[in-house]
Amino acid sequence: METETGIAIEVVYALAGEQIVVALRVPSGTTARDALQLSGLCDRYPAIVPGVCALGIYGRIVTGDTVLEPADRVEIYRELVADPKQARRRRARRKN
Repeated sequence: METETGIAIEVVYALAGEQIVVALRVPSGTTARDALQLSGLCDRYPAIVPGVCALGIYGRIVTGDTVLEPADRVEIYRELVADPKQARRRRARRKN
C-alpha cells in the first residue's frame, strides 16, 4: 500500500529455530539493499553481511538495487550449511 509517507514492506530473516519479521514503511524508490539497512537486522545478526548475503522477494532472488513495490517481502538468505544433493545421498545411504 502506497501513501504519502511511503510504502509498507517487510524484511525477513529465518534462523533454524526463529523467524524475524521487521515491518517497515519506506519511501517510494527504496531498494532491497536500503531496506536491509533500515531493518536494523545487520546490527542484530553479524552473519548478515550487506553485499554478500543473497536477497529475494517472495522466493525470487533479486539484486540489492531492485526497487521495492508496496507489500514486498525482502528475504535475507543464509548460506547453505550442506549441499542438498550430498545431504540426500547421505540420508539414502543410511536408510539402506
